[in-house]
Amino acid sequence: MIGDPRMTAERQLQDKETVAGWADRLQCQIERFLDFEGENPARMVNNLEWTAPLSAIDLLRDLGKNFRMGTMLAKDAVARRLKSDEGISFTEFSYQILQANDYLQLYRKYGVTLETGGNDQWGNLVGGMDLIRKVEGKDVHVMTTPLITKSDGTKFGKSEGGAIWLDPEMFSPYAFYQFWLNTEDADVVNLLKVFTFLSRGEIEALETETKENPGKRAAQRALAEAVTTLVHGADQTERVKAASTALFGRGDLREVDGKTLVAATVDLPRTQVVLGQTNILHLLVDSGLEKGIGAAKRTVASGGAYLNNEKVEDEGRVITAEDVLPGGVVLFRKGKRQLGVAVTE
Repeated sequence: MIGDPRMTAERQLQDKETVAGWADRLQCQIERFLDFEGENPARMVNNLEWTAPLSAIDLLRDLGKNFRMGTMLAKDAVARRLKSDEGISFTEFSYQILQANDYLQLYRKYGVTLETGGNDQWGNLVGGMDLIRKVEGKDVHVMTTPLITKSDGTKFGKSEGGAIWLDPEMFSPYAFYQFWLNTEDADVVNLLKVFTFLSRGEIEALETETKENPGKRAAQRALAEAVTTLVHGADQTERVKAASTALFGRGDLREVDGKTLVAATVDLPRTQVVLGQTNILHLLVDSGLEKGIGAAKRTVASGGAYLNNEKVEDEGRVITAEDVLPGGVVLFRKGKRQLGVAVTE
């Protein structure tokens, strides 16, 4: 509902219902990694529990008196925003007090003595540590981890574009796998160290192979398989790999499940097909793979047109119901790598 101030502009405020929905989905996503039911279960709490009842007097008297304006104004995000034309609202300026209170409440309610976060949160975390020392007279601790950056110095994450999500509804397992598979050579070794449980020896071997045979993309394949398995499971990873193989003629498209096949073709050039009427020439032209019927005919004549990975030799080949793959799609190809997809009307 209230967020940490960004370096550039004010965050959009969210209502209670939206935030509650996010919290529910977040727990569903992390249940794969944390046990919420065991003898020492993980616990997910909502800071609205202690923030909502907080009155203005409580905020200013019990919490605000422990913070010094000089320290608050010196925070990087605050200082930058104050110099900007837009400035900063009192809402975002005071967020650091609310986050510090989160640590205080976690200490009081659950005995939490270590708070962790990215190193961009260092100031806010220390604010909570200092608040506990002043209010409770106890020493607690904070720990930060470096933000992951790419070889060009930009942050690896949603704020830099190209967001990657754990939720399969927002980012299909196929897209997830492809994201890691497309990692640059300069970044892949570091990401193997951060996101996988491969041994040092295994990673060093992959690093050597990447230098000697970059075209094989062995390190990227290992990264994609390991992280996709961790997040979505081994079965889903195998489905994704089967789809990747089948798309380019090295597997049976009909053995790929429909949901994975649809996800795998979502970014391909596409057109619609009328069963019993549309032919291969129409698909090539309407999808933009060919500029005109003449060019499409030449592609067929030269053996460069494929329908569901089968070479098309008849330029009048009409698409029928038997050509429709799981997921209701028809896949066609020009040459080895120019793919298109047709959906039935």
